[in-house]
Amino acid sequence: MKRIKKWLSLGLVVVLAFALAACNNKESGGKGSDEQIELNFWSFGATGYDKLIEEYEKEHPNIKIKFKTSETADHHDALFTALSAGSGAPDIALLELDQLDRFKAAQDRFNNLYDLGAKDVQDKYLEWKWDGGANLDGDFLIGLPTDIGPKALYYRTDVFEAAGLPTEPEEVEKLISSPEAFVEAAKTVKEKTGKPFVDTIEMAYRAYLDTAEEAYLNPEGELIADKEGSEVKKAYDFAAELWEKGYVGPAEMWSPEWSNGVKNGDFAVALGAGWFKGWLKDNAPEASGKFRVANLPEEFAANWGGSYLSIPKETEHAQEAYDFIEWLVAPEQQLKSFQDAGLFPSAVEVYDMEEFKSMEDEFFGGQVSSVVFAKAAQDIQGLPFKGEKYFPVHEAITNGLLNVQTGKDPEKEWEAGIKKAKDLLSR
Repeated sequence: MKRIKKWLSLGLVVVLAFALAACNNKESGGKGSDEQIELNFWSFGATGYDKLIEEYEKEHPNIKIKFKTSETADHHDALFTALSAGSGAPDIALLELDQLDRFKAAQDRFNNLYDLGAKDVQDKYLEWKWDGGANLDGDFLIGLPTDIGPKALYYRTDVFEAAGLPTEPEEVEKLISSPEAFVEAAKTVKEKTGKPFVDTIEMAYRAYLDTAEEAYLNPEGELIADKEGSEVKKAYDFAAELWEKGYVGPAEMWSPEWSNGVKNGDFAVALGAGWFKGWLKDNAPEASGKFRVANLPEEFAANWGGSYLSIPKETEHAQEAYDFIEWLVAPEQQLKSFQDAGLFPSAVEVYDMEEFKSMEDEFFGGQVSSVVFAKAAQDIQGLPFKGEKYFPVHEAITNGLLNVQTGKDPEKEWEAGIKKAKDLLSR
């Protein structure tokens, strides 16, 4: 009888243990849970994530993802306001690279993705991209890597041919193998065709700016752009010199005049990121077949753009949100994002996928442009530190360059830009 009671008691303990485990699983909404969970996901731009969300919801019927997309500036301002107020933030938020340091300064408002399982997938991504999502100490991960913006040389074959320059990508890479060779090619195009080499002064400026270890500020928030040996000053002088020699187009980037110049072939090259390809296809169909891409000189190898997926602290479903974003940026989904929306993958495994390596691009005359950007991505050494006030400082300097195009003295405009930057930082 005692033995029977003993086994009955043991059985009751086991039953209670399973019941509690099931209850806890349901309460947490963990994997295998039937609890219906809604996740709010704030995004910006044309990501194509809505299609992948539908796919995920079919595989996880208890998860509903409410997707909201806004203009880039509106999205980040609304998110920052919600985080500052301590209420109203989404479960998941996409953060643009140039905005990232602004949010890293408020890391206490986010979940540390290392605590949710991120270390298990770290080796799937480009090291420099992964490191960009962490704090300076490397112990807090604010975002999982999504797309990147490796830069390449977009060039017009018709303009190169008119200047007597080679037009095959491999030959162009040999021709323009250094910054000095870049300037020499610019001289040839100007002399032979009368056209500027680079589309805009901003593109020329970013040739060196995007390679800087620290753009304008150091991690302590101090302005370093005006220090001796400044990489920013080097970039500024390079762009101003190209302008003075007539090697840069007169229009401001994204202006109607610039857009028409892209369509008409009014310049020879643009130093664009991978996402620029999507803009060209959507906005300059007249240029189809006239552009090719080649790798830039090593000194210009850099990233321009890209994003990270973060999970604000106030979410009640951190693990479910993480499970989704880990799935969303997995190599298989990054390939789909690239195919559907042109988001260039940061997951290295994608570069070896046959679908990726065989994507002939009609806009680029049948060239497989994806492999050019993949090489560019793997040549990048790291991301520059930008700081919380990157945007207003960047604008102060670039406005000076735009003034140079109106005949203003480059040195005076540089000094004025630096003064404005210091005023901004002192507020």
